Amino acid sequence: MITAMNITESAAARVHNLIKQKSDPNLKLRVYIQGGGCSGFQYGFQFDKEQNEDDMVIDQKGVTMLIDSASFQYLMGSEVEFKDDLLGSRFTINNPNATTTCGCGASFGI
Repeated sequence: MITAMNITESAAARVHNLIKQKSDPNLKLRVYIQGGGCSGFQYGFQFDKEQNEDDMVIDQKGVTMLIDSASFQYLMGSEVEFKDDLLGSRFTINNPNATTTCGCGASFGI
C-alpha cells in the first residue's frame, strides 16, 4: 500500500526545532515542486500558516505537511528526510516517481 507521503524522524525533529525557533506553533511545512533544476523539476520547502483549498494535508509525527494538488501528483508515495552531511544541512525527498535525479537530490525528472 502506498502512503500519501511520509516524513522521517530526523525531518520531523528538524521541523519541530525550526518551529520552536520561530515561536509560532501554527506553522506547517509546505512541500512543493516547481519547474527548474538540472533535472526538470525541483523540490521546495517553506513554512506556511495558511492551508489552501486544494492542499493535501498530512499529519505525521506531530508535523503537518501541506502539498498543493499539482505537486502532490508527483510526490505521491515520497518521503521527506533531513540530511546533515558534507553537502550541508537540508531537507531532501526520496521520490519513487522520479526517473532521474541530480547529484545533490534537489531536482528530479519524471
